[in-house]
Amino acid sequence: MATQPRAWQRMLSGRRLDLLDPTPVDIEIEDIAHGLAFVARWNGQTHGDFAYSVAEHSLLVEELYGRIAPNAPAKWKLAALLHDAPEYVIGDMISPVKSAVGAGYGALDDRLMAAIHIRFGLPAEVPKTVKRQIKKADKISAWMEATQIAGFSESEATKFFGRPDKAIMDGLKITLRPPVEVRLAYTQRHQQLLGNL
Repeated sequence: MATQPRAWQRMLSGRRLDLLDPTPVDIEIEDIAHGLAFVARWNGQTHGDFAYSVAEHSLLVEELYGRIAPNAPAKWKLAALLHDAPEYVIGDMISPVKSAVGAGYGALDDRLMAAIHIRFGLPAEVPKTVKRQIKKADKISAWMEATQIAGFSESEATKFFGRPDKAIMDGLKITLRPPVEVRLAYTQRHQQLLGNL
């Protein structure tokens, strides 16, 4: 009799997260912050002494989202911060790899995202208008990352991510910090947003 392959991961909090059937009770912000602080964007192909982590990217996206939608309630800012949260267990795949993997990746991501949202008091699915604004912030972040730390020219980045409004990026610069610092910043921002719900 064949045994089923393991489809769960043990988290540092002690939780056992079933990737095929995730439940909100098995999700902890400390696990998300820790995982995202150690997951490199751009497959680690960035300049600097530290990898540019998904946690750092998420903080930037939440900041950009706040500039795009300055009157947004805290719950949608929290959704922006958590927009890549499933990557704490499934990693960050660059777009070409996601395309090659196919629909299965998207379904896994959607299941995890719904559980994460419910865990922190958000609806399982974010309204489409909010989702579009978060996606816009995500693309602006990608453009900034591409031009500041990933070696893209501005014209090349614009071809892939669109031309961002320079006013939205005013005063923002990509920073690379040790994972322990980013983990703390992500957890603190999460706590601030939860406190404003």
